[in-house]
Amino acid sequence: MVRTRATSETSAGGVVYRMVHGQPVFLLIRDSYKNWGFPKGHIEEGEPPDETALREVAEETGLSDLSVRGELGAIDWFFRFRGKLIHKTCHFYLMESASAKTHPQRDEGITACKWLSYDDAKEHVSYENARDVLARALALVERLPVER
Repeated sequence: MVRTRATSETSAGGVVYRMVHGQPVFLLIRDSYKNWGFPKGHIEEGEPPDETALREVAEETGLSDLSVRGELGAIDWFFRFRGKLIHKTCHFYLMESASAKTHPQRDEGITACKWLSYDDAKEHVSYENARDVLARALALVERLPVER
């Protein structure tokens, strides 16, 4: 039996929230496969993961007023692309935005951006490991000091 070694890829992304009437709403994006999740992308050589996350979220959503509020940890998964096995690790950061206005990066396959309550976001997210990241994001938002 021949074993195929997976190629490792690392990316970073963000779970973006904003407060509406004292409650957090979370931003989901829909990719070209019609899956709902969070903006993320490849870490460029020498780029810290948190800077990658800010860059990718801004590019994919059109949001520019983002503030990193904390780390959410990483998730990993395996998939096949053009016959190759890929092991992907993605580092996520909690980000806050005061703006609700988004512009999906259509040339990268982002077909929609949607702000949802936690419960609605949990129902929309396409992948279980992303639902775990969303739960971590809510827990961190609830621990953050309220700004007056």
